Amino acid sequence: MANETLTAKQQTIAQAASYAALGNQAGLRQALNDGLDAGVTLDEFKEILVQSYAYCGFPRALNALTTLMQLAPQSDGVAAKNIEPTTSTNSNSLEIGTQNQTKLVGHPVEGELFEFAPAIDKYLKAHLFGDIFSRPAVDWQTRELATIAMLAARDKVSSQLNSHIAIGKHNGLTDAQIAAILDIAGQAKARCVLFGFGKENTAYARYFIGKSYLQPLNSEGVGIANVTFEPKCRNNWHIHHKGGQILMVVSGSGWYQEWGKPAQKLQAGDVVNISPEVKHWHGAAKDSWFTHIAIAVPADDASTEWLEPVTDDEYNLLP
Repeated sequence: MANETLTAKQQTIAQAASYAALGNQAGLRQALNDGLDAGVTLDEFKEILVQSYAYCGFPRALNALTTLMQLAPQSDGVAAKNIEPTTSTNSNSLEIGTQNQTKLVGHPVEGELFEFAPAIDKYLKAHLFGDIFSRPAVDWQTRELATIAMLAARDKVSSQLNSHIAIGKHNGLTDAQIAAILDIAGQAKARCVLFGFGKENTAYARYFIGKSYLQPLNSEGVGIANVTFEPKCRNNWHIHHKGGQILMVVSGSGWYQEWGKPAQKLQAGDVVNISPEVKHWHGAAKDSWFTHIAIAVPADDASTEWLEPVTDDEYNLLP
């Protein structure tokens, strides 16, 4: 999807913003290298990573900027240019920020929260929108692209994410581009799971619709594996004979369904205990990467019987 809707530069900016938000310096380094190769300038990346402090905090922004600084001498002389963008000479940041915020959003921003805590309203307007969003090295659409990626990579900020998706649309991002940004952020987040992303699950690919990734964790006594599903990926209906299975959801959103019963939505922290001889399937939601730990309950002569796929018609009935 990303290849069809975002330019190479936009893809790497979304990747870099996601990994910066996650604090994953290895992923960030690769995204920065790819971005510099794709034509993103050092100053553009500096602006994105400076802006990240407003959404991810100073520690992660400082660490991300350190990673960029370490790459700068390797970027074909671009570090020598390194011209610091200038901000507006107008000292009234609050006035400028109020104007910028109104243009970005499409209307004045008000609400009970800002009446309850006026200081946060002032800081948002004066500093974030007055100072940072006035800097010319990166346009507003790119700043919103990066912001959506940062927020999508984080947990429990859906209200802010939805607000910035609306702002991104107001500033020219299409639905397809936003979907691609969310997918990039979701994949970055999936690759940062505690037990490792693993490799493409080619050995069992015939039993899945879409791509899954397998990271074996234990094979002696109790079989344990980290399994990651791309959006819409699900395994076929199947039955664990004699020995059951336990699923522990690590990240993302997904589904579990037993034959003849409604599908059950799964989120991080959920646990599913699957009894032997129960026909079932599990997989990712349409718009989310999904990771769970699969624990095989030991039993003599245990086996798995793979059955028919979960068709698109069945799957698309899910909300």
